[in-house]
Amino acid sequence: MGHVGLTPQSVLAMGGFKVQGRSDEQAERIVEDAQALNRAGVFSIVLEGMPVEVARRVTDAVDVPTIGIGAGHACDGQVLVYHDLLGLSPGKSPKFVRRYANLYEASVEAIRHWATDVRDGAFPGPDETY
Repeated sequence: MGHVGLTPQSVLAMGGFKVQGRSDEQAERIVEDAQALNRAGVFSIVLEGMPVEVARRVTDAVDVPTIGIGAGHACDGQVLVYHDLLGLSPGKSPKFVRRYANLYEASVEAIRHWATDVRDGAFPGPDETY
């Protein structure tokens, strides 16, 4: 599986988590990189953090499925980190994240309750003991 656009392993070299492919030059480079990956035999390519027009160009330029994350609707499929989808992390999310739940607060409260039960000797109880 290939990966073009915002590649987290290169984020420091790219100046942070910034949208890639905004200039014509950058966009052309992303398309060329995707075509090179396609020729190299990848089975699909992740398109991350790029304008939808660039994602459309890549999708049209390769023979393998494209999977978008922060690349708009022009990809063949979509992926979203489940921690983001479920709202498991506090704070601001990237623009491309849609939170379908806010489980962070519920998770913190559940862990707090468990820790209290452990400290008070209420866990494990008879139901959790062999």
